[in-house]
Amino acid sequence: MKQFSLLITGASGAIYGKRLLEVLVDLGHHVDLLVSASAEICLSYECQISGGARGLVDHLFPDARKERVRVHAVGNIAASLASGSALRNLSAGIIAPASMGTCSRIAHGHSGNLIERHADVLIKERKPLVIVPRETPMSVIHLENLLKLAQLGCVILPAAPGFYHQPQSVADLVDQVVGKTLDMVGVEHHLFARWKG
Repeated sequence: MKQFSLLITGASGAIYGKRLLEVLVDLGHHVDLLVSASAEICLSYECQISGGARGLVDHLFPDARKERVRVHAVGNIAASLASGSALRNLSAGIIAPASMGTCSRIAHGHSGNLIERHADVLIKERKPLVIVPRETPMSVIHLENLLKLAQLGCVILPAAPGFYHQPQSVADLVDQVVGKTLDMVGVEHHLFARWKG
């Protein structure tokens, strides 16, 4: 089983982070979880989950599965995720959803909290980082920041589901984006029907 970091930030689309955490843990993987203060608001409003990262873990895993999740305080810049020397066993990081503010700060090397610092460390250590931006329309500023992140080696995977798998529900649309994200970090899954031509 692999080790991933999942960073949930304050863009609309908290359900993407929620579902990624659920699927990764259900598949037996371990997750280092960070939830920003703005993401806590989105989780409460969009998913009716209060209590931030701990509340999310308790909501999804009322059993021993929660032991596969290590919650980090966003303000703890001394945490293991802040150092490249501690990331030896980390397979990849995922930011989902990624706010435009978070993308801007990472693109410009601003490390004001553990989310930004961890992303900076992933980039400098050449670890895979998948960024799932959830914004529309995008300004030139947004596009330039995302381009800079792509040039630094990040995978930019917009939360823009396809429809070739004939989704029947919002959950199907979410799973298609989550599945594409998992593809980028090498996790096998069966979340959506693949195009067969």
